[in-house]
Amino acid sequence: MKEAMETPDGDAYPAAIAGIVADAEDIGRQIAVAQIAELRMLAAAGRLADAQGARKDANVLLHDMALRSISAEVAGAMRMTDRTVQRRIGEARVTIEGFPAAVAAWEAGRIVYGHVKAIVNAGLTLPGEMWAEFEAIAIERCEGQTPNRVRGELEILAHRMHPRSFAERHEEAVAGRCVRLVPGRDGMSDLIATLPTVIAEGIHDRLTQQTRAIIDTRDERAAGEDADVVATDGRSTDQVRADVFADLLLAGTPALDDTRDTTAGPLGAIRARVQVLVPAATLTGADDGPCDLTGRSPIDPATARVLAGATHIWERLFHDPTTGVTVSTDSYRVPTGMRRFLQARDQHCRFPGCRVAAIRCEVDHTHDHALGGKTELSNLAHLCQRHHSMKQFTAWRVRQLSGGVLEWTSPLGRTYREDAPTPAVAFTPAAAHPGDPAPF
Repeated sequence: MKEAMETPDGDAYPAAIAGIVADAEDIGRQIAVAQIAELRMLAAAGRLADAQGARKDANVLLHDMALRSISAEVAGAMRMTDRTVQRRIGEARVTIEGFPAAVAAWEAGRIVYGHVKAIVNAGLTLPGEMWAEFEAIAIERCEGQTPNRVRGELEILAHRMHPRSFAERHEEAVAGRCVRLVPGRDGMSDLIATLPTVIAEGIHDRLTQQTRAIIDTRDERAAGEDADVVATDGRSTDQVRADVFADLLLAGTPALDDTRDTTAGPLGAIRARVQVLVPAATLTGADDGPCDLTGRSPIDPATARVLAGATHIWERLFHDPTTGVTVSTDSYRVPTGMRRFLQARDQHCRFPGCRVAAIRCEVDHTHDHALGGKTELSNLAHLCQRHHSMKQFTAWRVRQLSGGVLEWTSPLGRTYREDAPTPAVAFTPAAAHPGDPAPF
């Protein structure tokens, strides 16, 4: 890489910036080469899965298991989850095989990766037989422009080229409406609804009008005798809008008062089966660290306490003081036994990298029951449906070591050690003091 002067001035500045720009172009080319090579590698993995599933005795299940197995093998090398790699294999095949001219233009330096993504995303709305015609026009539109600048233009181009009217396609798209939950950081998540644009705009407008009414009321009270009370409400417009949104969905009507003044706020309407691991110190209020909503993300301690207080079943977990692995459970009621013990130990699917919560997994016999495997704790572990099936129908193998440790072996012979998750709650012996009675 060319070295620029530390403090260029005068005639030296043009040379310095020219060197930086040259470096940027050179690095961009190197990155493009690597990205294209990765896409081709992933596409080749997908074609290999097709070949594996193309045998005369193959069926849909065999093809799917071949793709899962190869995805898991590649995921181990790339340090990703197999689901992510499988998704990226599909995307790579569409890009490499469906839009080869765009990839060639990218490789030649005419366009960048952002352009390719924009071309592919817009082109996918068209029938496959029109992709070549579309990308030829799209590449010309992209040259000399930034991806953001041409993205909207390419979408309009695709709409206009489509043999079916926009109204017809919109009617079909409405059938794909859905609501998705995307876990975020610090105990927060994004609730995303995919809806027709008019309905989505109407919802946002109504929330905005209700939010303005609440803020106007707050400002009026702040100017009067309730100024000291209202001063404690420092919520922004976005925060109030989010609170009204939660009230509408959970209670059916918006609450004009601050929901934080109620005992549980919007949590009072939640009725769900969740697996929450709460450290004892957090439960008592001595610690405000995050709690674990298993398989999703950390949640705030106040939420965990409300959820814990609303349940009629609460159990203590006892762990081996040396290894930290759960060895038994107890509860005010009779525990459900082995399954509850395994849920406490495993917490989530035990395939490397998978975080599906144990309550949504299957208890699998590590050594198949049909082949003599016993139904005992040292031969049981939670696997999600995806990885349970992959264990049964692919060359991936697993054996269970002591302490709940699983050792996975891939079809290539690579091994991956899956230790039992660290317990969120651990009980350790208290330090003995002179005169204390002996333990029993």
